[in-house]
Amino acid sequence: MQDQIDRLATLPVPPGRLLIDGIWSDGQDNPLPVHSPIDGRLLTTLESASAVDVARAVASARRAFEDGRWAQQSPAQRKAVLQRLADLIDKHALELAVLGVRDNGTEISMALKAEPASAAQTFRWYAEAIDKVYGEIAPTAPNVLALIHREPVGVVAAIVPWNFPLMIGAWKLAPALAAGNSVVLKPPETASLTLLRLGELALEAGLPPGVLNIVTGPGRSTGEALALSMDVDVLVFTGSGGTGRRLLEYAARSNLKRVYLELGGKSPNVAFADAPDLGAAAKAAASGIFRNAGQVCVAGSRLLVEAAVADDFLTAVTQATAAMTVGNPLSLGTQIGAINSPEQLVRNLGFVDSARAEGNQILTGGGQTRQDSSGWFMEPTIVAGVRPEHRLFREEVFGPILSVTTFTTEAEALSLANATDFGLASGVWTSNLSRAHRMIRGIKAGVVHVNTYGGTDGTVPLGGVRQSGNGHDKSLHAFDKYTDLKTAWIAL
Repeated sequence: MQDQIDRLATLPVPPGRLLIDGIWSDGQDNPLPVHSPIDGRLLTTLESASAVDVARAVASARRAFEDGRWAQQSPAQRKAVLQRLADLIDKHALELAVLGVRDNGTEISMALKAEPASAAQTFRWYAEAIDKVYGEIAPTAPNVLALIHREPVGVVAAIVPWNFPLMIGAWKLAPALAAGNSVVLKPPETASLTLLRLGELALEAGLPPGVLNIVTGPGRSTGEALALSMDVDVLVFTGSGGTGRRLLEYAARSNLKRVYLELGGKSPNVAFADAPDLGAAAKAAASGIFRNAGQVCVAGSRLLVEAAVADDFLTAVTQATAAMTVGNPLSLGTQIGAINSPEQLVRNLGFVDSARAEGNQILTGGGQTRQDSSGWFMEPTIVAGVRPEHRLFREEVFGPILSVTTFTTEAEALSLANATDFGLASGVWTSNLSRAHRMIRGIKAGVVHVNTYGGTDGTVPLGGVRQSGNGHDKSLHAFDKYTDLKTAWIAL
């Protein structure tokens, strides 16, 4: 497979264009350069959609929805199209994975599973769900029939992040399309290429023109125009809290569109002394923060470890980290890939500087690496002695930095786990079943892993509480974002 990866990595990448009403077109603003995080070289260019371009895309989606070319197809017809799309993703999986790695720097071993494989599975899952989501008949008096219908909301705007654009894009697109909506998708400007290729595959699969429109460009212009649109019914977003706040403001300034946000996390990974396998827990702690260079929304970025085993456990985590290779993301032997952008790398290093200034201990890493590649790479970094008042405890890094804090009691562990504004994911390692359930109930997070970290599939929802957002991706619960309930009250 490495030979195939190397061959695909040499192919030229055509300039990215806008997909509006089934036609690939240029935007009104100047194209954006796309530099690969692997070596900093210019990979291609992207169109930068202006407010006029965005308005055209939204109008196309509205026409497609209102004339019923997709929304009024039978469930079986929509299912067939989405299944063909899933098959095409599988067919082009290696091509998509390599293209994505060249664009955003994720290690290929992870990208193969997390991007095309996951996206195909997601489209196939929601295709199968289309004809299995029913309306309801309410219990009423005998002279009344009350029906509860589920209807598509109309035009959905989806803004996705750069860490796993194809996977997270599928989490938004698949249920939105399965429900019969039309979509305007804005990929991240630093990782748009796989989603543009997905647009080509969607047309090939038979998705009618205008049902999926793709506009590329910066968030401050393209994304803002989309969020301010008076004709978008629902906006879904995965990304930073600051951007999420602006999107809520834009919704208030426009048509009060519903906004669903999956925002950041500062997820605690809690290791008790009675963990069933401390060695396995240490390896999972390293993998849970350092894969994809820490650029994972659910990353276990705060390690909380019981003081009685802290020294031995940190030694094991450090050893597991040392065994992970930071290298060329296109090599199958690499476990830690590149940082997405030079700006993100600078931000990550700034957290290390803050940790030193606050008196924390850098156990390993802390600097940039592989400078000779001209790419953007950072050493996996473990920082001990982090307290709740420290910046590294409170703020999301979105990079390969693990903060370590010790505790002595279960109550202290729970208090530390909840001592942030976030609530996306978490982990608990213990052999005590009662303790596990107490921690599940006590931790304020949308996901609690027990004696593992990161395991999930399409059957269960992913979403956060507190400042990690609202609404859910994945599972049947995702349909709640993309459907409206309509009551029919019929006198008999």
